[in-house]
Amino acid sequence: MSALAGATVDLLVLAGGRGRRLGGALKPAVEVAGRTLLSRVLDARPVARNAVVVGPPAARPAAGDLPDDALVWALEDPPFGGPVAGIAAGLTALAANADAPADWVLVLACDLPWGADAARLLVAAASAAETIGEQTEGLHLTDDTGHAQWLAGIYRAPALRAAVDRLGTHVNGASMRELLAGLNLTGLLDESEAGADVDTWEDVESSTARLTGAPTIQPDQRSDPE
Repeated sequence: MSALAGATVDLLVLAGGRGRRLGGALKPAVEVAGRTLLSRVLDARPVARNAVVVGPPAARPAAGDLPDDALVWALEDPPFGGPVAGIAAGLTALAANADAPADWVLVLACDLPWGADAARLLVAAASAAETIGEQTEGLHLTDDTGHAQWLAGIYRAPALRAAVDRLGTHVNGASMRELLAGLNLTGLLDESEAGADVDTWEDVESSTARLTGAPTIQPDQRSDPE
């Protein structure tokens, strides 16, 4: 059941991509502090009515021990079409598995070790937005440099669907900036770094250290082989 009072939320997790900066590793299956990235993001599942993971079949074991009916799986066609194509595929899958569309769609990339924390922040902010009015069409995390983290965001479902429809056949390869252009969005300063993502093996190491309390090893501290 959604934690957003008086409104429904669906969860859309993007678990595609080529993982180039991870040497081609399947990013959803990369482990941080003993758990896959995808399973950590799916800790956000309880805040949503329905959930879809957009990613390849190879990513399914990385979802952890959720029951089969807890998730819908989808994949953009052709694969590796980028996040906008993934969102389009996810929205289509959600629509096919619900009697009515949700009020909000929570969009998370699969590489967020603290994705569940980000989800709680975003749902709480959307609850406040419900009192602001329909002019707020989405909220997303923003880091301390002002960089918008659009793949840690919550968007009004009709506005997001309309944005996808506006792009039409151009969703493949489209940028998030193109998708969200024209939407009335609010950035939320991510003071707790809940939106910190994992793009490199160094990020895996630092995120694991942060989760376990272990010190990180800086490059100049590594021992050279004798």
